[in-house]
Amino acid sequence: MKLRPLALALAFGILWGAAVMVATWWLLITGSAGGTISLIGKFYLGYSFSFVGSLIGLIWGFVDGFVCGYLVALLYNLFAKE
Repeated sequence: MKLRPLALALAFGILWGAAVMVATWWLLITGSAGGTISLIGKFYLGYSFSFVGSLIGLIWGFVDGFVCGYLVALLYNLFAKE
């Protein structure tokens, strides 16, 4: 069975972007910004611990997840035996 790279890339992108956004919102609501959330700002340009930052994190997370999902599908298809 072969994977469709675009489909997997979209799934990874949507999930990772949403995870970054929801994690930021959760920490904003609870008022506890951990060290991990500030670490995200070092990787995602423009990200900050705020509502606007969560939207920027959503975009960067989607791009990051999309690229990773596409590469995973390509590697899987390369090594999968059919």
